[in-house]
Amino acid sequence: MLQKIDHIGIAVHSIAQARIFYEQALGLHCEQIEEVPSQQVRTAFFSLGETKIELLEPMSDDGPIAKFLQRRGEGVHHIAYRSDNAAAQLKKAEKAGCRLMNTTPIAGAGGKQIGFLH
Repeated sequence: MLQKIDHIGIAVHSIAQARIFYEQALGLHCEQIEEVPSQQVRTAFFSLGETKIELLEPMSDDGPIAKFLQRRGEGVHHIAYRSDNAAAQLKKAEKAGCRLMNTTPIAGAGGKQIGFLH
């Protein structure tokens, strides 16, 4: 069911500041900036081959990315795998003993269905 690594999510305090590094130092182009209110996050996507890099900026002080930044600072937040069936993939992970943040897929950036697990 898994097809490939879709993107790597990186938590940052400011997309505007982090964007300078990705565009000037790495030569990548910001393709899209989007707000995902359900996750209290603003995202920016950069393509690198078939994989994307997603910058995650908190929209509030109490959202999941804000809490991550408070605990761990800026850095890799998640690796997203593309699946042809997110709901079935979450059930399979749960059955294998994974702790799920989402038992069913939720709306994420780019209109994708997502689910987080530890």
